[in-house]
Amino acid sequence: MASNGSETRKQFSLGENSLNVRGTSTSMKSRVSYCTDLEKLVLTVNFDKRGWVRVNPDDDWNIYWASVQTCRNLFSVDSGYRLHDNQCINHFPNHYELTRKDLMVKNIKRYRKDLEREGHPTAIRSKQGRYTHLDIIPITYILPADYNMFVEEFRKNPHSTWIIKPSGKSQGAGIFLINKLSKLKRWSKESKPPFHPQNGKESHVISRYIENPLLIGGKKFDLRMYVLVTIYRPLKAYLYKHGFCRFCAVRYDNNNHQDLENVFVHLTNNAIQKNGEDYNNVHSGKLNMESLKLYLETTYGKSRTDFLFFNIKWLIIHSLKAVSSVIANDRHCFECYGYDIIIDEELKPWLIEVNASPSLTFTTAHDRILKSKLIDDILSIVVPPDGIPDARWSKRPSVDAMGNFHLIVDEEYDDRGSNKKIREKYQGSRWR
Repeated sequence: MASNGSETRKQFSLGENSLNVRGTSTSMKSRVSYCTDLEKLVLTVNFDKRGWVRVNPDDDWNIYWASVQTCRNLFSVDSGYRLHDNQCINHFPNHYELTRKDLMVKNIKRYRKDLEREGHPTAIRSKQGRYTHLDIIPITYILPADYNMFVEEFRKNPHSTWIIKPSGKSQGAGIFLINKLSKLKRWSKESKPPFHPQNGKESHVISRYIENPLLIGGKKFDLRMYVLVTIYRPLKAYLYKHGFCRFCAVRYDNNNHQDLENVFVHLTNNAIQKNGEDYNNVHSGKLNMESLKLYLETTYGKSRTDFLFFNIKWLIIHSLKAVSSVIANDRHCFECYGYDIIIDEELKPWLIEVNASPSLTFTTAHDRILKSKLIDDILSIVVPPDGIPDARWSKRPSVDAMGNFHLIVDEEYDDRGSNKKIREKYQGSRWR
């Protein structure tokens, strides 16, 4: 990554003066430059159709669709890089406050305690001690720091199942299930570096496994939903309506504890499932969101289905609010997150994790169309109507420009009555 850090840095292809002019000609738009270190067809097709010119990271660019590591390098103190008004990038500097598993859990727990300390009605608890409105993640501990607390909780429910995940890995890597403390102790001895409750360096999260997931066709699945954040303070976020379900290839049996080591029963990640004998290459184990809603409405009724997705929306909003105070609120940044959510048989949604770089690889024709339109709609929101990137823009597009996104939270307008009808409609529901 190039470092500028000096007054001699050469002029960008679009100077600041030109950004003040709206209704720019097509020839001016063609001078918009982009770079990316992700060779994904859905990206380059969208960039090219806008007439943008690809450049190298060392050149002057207006849009950078970067990997999280590139973003980390660019925003590091050592880089000396200063973004100009006509530059935008697709990650916030410390997105990991939401997308790293251990930090997400810490921030949500802190958020709940802060609201509880303030006496906020959202943070009330049931007689059993669970949060009534903020019970959005399974019971989770961070290892090795919370090892003793986990052991205490496990002994209260010695027949429970728990799932362990490395905090900083993705695509199902390093995940396994346990239902005995002896298995955790054996793993801790065999792990490299050794896992020590007192001084271990590698962090893992261990969560109460959702043993009663909603099944379709006898198989476990989760939801992949896309959320676009354009600013954190005041928070403004959009939810994409065309997410999808990811199914396990092997039927789920809650009574068969011998299947704990069968990842094709428990882990929905496509990176895992595609290696199984029962994997379907035609549909890749995916079901679109429209089909899921139709199934739920047919099986459980429209009212319960609508309430489920209302709860999912608020699960997302609460998770974003939990990190809004700690995320570096850089106006040059936007970010599209991949939310992984599991629904249990009571139609209660659970947040499993949030991905900073949701996969843009497509496995089916429907997948390709969905992800291509996703990128198109993101660019239509974060780039002004004249097609010229401008970090000073409000990122407040017209309804038509939102495409398949819809605004789910806009704190700048919440106190002006914009959400009054929604609040009135669901007053008295479990989410407030």
